[in-house]
Amino acid sequence: MIDLVDTAEEARFRTSARAWLRANVPSPPLPSGDTREGFARHVEWERRLFDARWSVVSWPERYGGRDASLWEWLVFEEEYYAAGAPQRVTQNGIFLLAPTLYEFGTPAQQDHLLPRIAAAEDLWCQGWSEPEAGSDLAAITSRAVRDDAAGGWRLSGQKTWTTRGAFCTHLFGLFRTDPTAGRHRGLTYFLVPLGAPGVTVRGFGRLDGDEGFAEVTFVDVLVPDDAVLGGVGNGWRVAMSTASSERGLSLRSPGRFLATADRLVALARSRAEALSPRLRDRVIRAWVGAQAYQMFTRHQVSAMLDGAQPGARASLNKLFWSELDIELHETALELLGAEAETDTAWSRGFLFSLAGPIYAGTNEIQRTIVAERVLGLPRAP
Repeated sequence: MIDLVDTAEEARFRTSARAWLRANVPSPPLPSGDTREGFARHVEWERRLFDARWSVVSWPERYGGRDASLWEWLVFEEEYYAAGAPQRVTQNGIFLLAPTLYEFGTPAQQDHLLPRIAAAEDLWCQGWSEPEAGSDLAAITSRAVRDDAAGGWRLSGQKTWTTRGAFCTHLFGLFRTDPTAGRHRGLTYFLVPLGAPGVTVRGFGRLDGDEGFAEVTFVDVLVPDDAVLGGVGNGWRVAMSTASSERGLSLRSPGRFLATADRLVALARSRAEALSPRLRDRVIRAWVGAQAYQMFTRHQVSAMLDGAQPGARASLNKLFWSELDIELHETALELLGAEAETDTAWSRGFLFSLAGPIYAGTNEIQRTIVAERVLGLPRAP
C-alpha cells in the first residue's frame, strides 16, 4: 500500500524546503544552463544549494546531505519545481554518477568524489556516445591500454554529443580495455579529468542556439588506476547501473512534470473562453498523465524501500516521462496558437522535450527492453 499523505515529519520537511526556496530562487530566472554564461550562473546557484544543505538532501550528512528519506527527496523535488527553481546543471554528477559511486565505488573514491560533486566543485559530463556508437553503447571503440611502467591506463578515442561537456571539469564513460572480448565484455568505466594532457574538448552549438554540447577527443591520455570505477572489465554492469538512474527515478522526478502540468492548466484557464472540448480534454489527459507518473514513481519507491532494484523497469519510467513531456508541451503550443512563436518558455521547453525519446537510450530500444526483460516476450527472429 502507498501512503499518499505526508507524515508529520515529511510535512515539516516540505514546509522548510518551501520556505527556503521561496526566499532564495533567483528572480528573474537564470539564463539557459546550456550557455557559458548561464552555466556559470547555475553553478553559483548549485553552491548556494550546497551551503544550505539542499543540493543532495538524501545523501549522508558527511557528504553534504540531510540524510533525508526517498520520500522526503520526492517532496523536495516537488517543491523545487513548483518554486520555478533553476535546472540542475550538476545533474550528471548528482543523479547519475553518484548513485553509481554508492554502488561500485571504493570507500576512498566515495569520500573523495561525493563531497566535491555535492559542492559543485567537480562538474561531470557523460562520455557514452561516439561517432559510430550512438544508441548502441556496446559498439564503442574508444580504448584504454594498460601502461605498467606509468602505473595507469592510456585512453584513446572520441566521445560526442556530450551534454554540457564544453563547460564541465570531468567525464565518466566507457572505454574498451579488451578489444578481443565480446561486445558487452572487455569494457571498463573510467573517471577522467578533462584538463588532463591529451584531452581536447570542442564545443558546438545546437539548433536552439545553446552551446553546451561537445566532442571530447582522447589522445594517449594517462589516468591512474583509481580512475577505474567498479573494476577492470566490469564496465557494462557499472554503466547499466548509471543507465538505470538516467532512465528511472533520479534524473526525471515527478515534481518536474507536476509543475509543468500545473502551468499548462493555468494557461488553459487563461484561455477558457476559446477552449474547445477537444483541447480541454487534451489538457486533462496531460494533467492526469503527470499525476499517474507521480503514482508510478511512489509505487517504485515503495518497492525500492522493500529491497527491490529498478533494473529493466527503469525503461518504463523513461518511456513514460519522455512521452509525457512532449504531450505537455505540444498541448501548450496548441493552446498558444500564433503566440507560441514569442513564448520562449513553452517553445524552448517543447524543443528540448523532443530530445527525450532519444537521450538516455532511444525509446525504440527501451520498448525492446521492456518487451524482453519485463514482459518476458520472445526475441524477434
